Amino acid sequence: MPLNTIPNKGLTSRGYPSDRITTPIIINGDMQVAQRGAGPSGAFSGSGYSEGPDRFRHGISNLGSWKTAQSTTVPTGQGFSKSFKIECSTADASPAASDEAAINYRLEGQNVQSLKKGTSNAEAVTIAFWVRSTKTGTHIVELFDADNSRTVSQAYTVSASDTWEKKILNFPADTTGTLDNDNARSLQINFWLGAGSNFTSGTLATTWESQTNANRAVGQVNLADSTSNEWYITGLQMEVGEFDSTTIPSFPFESFENNLRKCMRYYYRRESENAYGPGAQGMQIGSSNTMIQGYHPVKMRAAPSMSYDGTWICEVGTTSFTFQMASTRTSTTAYSSETSAGNSDGSGAMVYANNDTDAAIIGDAEL
Repeated sequence: MPLNTIPNKGLTSRGYPSDRITTPIIINGDMQVAQRGAGPSGAFSGSGYSEGPDRFRHGISNLGSWKTAQSTTVPTGQGFSKSFKIECSTADASPAASDEAAINYRLEGQNVQSLKKGTSNAEAVTIAFWVRSTKTGTHIVELFDADNSRTVSQAYTVSASDTWEKKILNFPADTTGTLDNDNARSLQINFWLGAGSNFTSGTLATTWESQTNANRAVGQVNLADSTSNEWYITGLQMEVGEFDSTTIPSFPFESFENNLRKCMRYYYRRESENAYGPGAQGMQIGSSNTMIQGYHPVKMRAAPSMSYDGTWICEVGTTSFTFQMASTRTSTTAYSSETSAGNSDGSGAMVYANNDTDAAIIGDAEL
């Protein structure tokens, strides 16, 4: 039996499932954390992170436009209160050959070393989740090894429209291609939503192979063919080893606090919450530059890019000006921003919201 499970399915004295002795591989698999907002608002058609649960990324290339959200539609009696929802906003019933749409989940190499990928002791992987969709038929989940450009895919069937169904997919071990033991993207889970013939014209790669586009999403239905189409997921878990419906470990629920802190390693949005809430502090450097410094809420995956939303004021001595991120320096623990502004050397500086409860300072170190 894999190291991440033990046979007993009772509860420990702290209330955690005793069939688990390691932390979950998937972060925010119960979709509780949504720092970018619950959504949905505007539609998108490219790739990146948008509204809805943290850590889930959309990869869209010329196949419709979409909206994402954190939803309260969940399977009954399973302990979940949130799900990830994506809905088609602009339809494309006839995808061009190179069109594609998927939801991605990216993992650091150092967090998936337990797969022992690329060695003679490589482990199989099980991915389990609850799914609901208006679109019945065949859907594809793909594992992509970004370090070695290798892929494997498995199909699942949505049997009934608008009905929650639990899916458990087994992916074989791969003795070729080790995963880098670092903080960069090594493994990616792709939940396909639709694909053109470049990705569907071959034979589905149900064993690991060098990436061949034609074999990646064979049989995938097209969720972009109608603006009535929706797709939900919650309870995503990834386990080392091969499991079925009777042996799969229970979902590894974590506290909201732990979930949030783990998500903040990749992205955080620190909102003012108060109309004149504080943002950062600093001082005047010389007579013409104001230096502001702030600390990230957790140690981040990598030095993040810094930005802001809303309106902030920087007050230095007896003067003030609208604060903007400029000449930013970042590390995994802190950031600074230097702005040209005249004042007395050594004067204290403070950044605070300008009558804006939604003003936010944002750090982004997503994979």
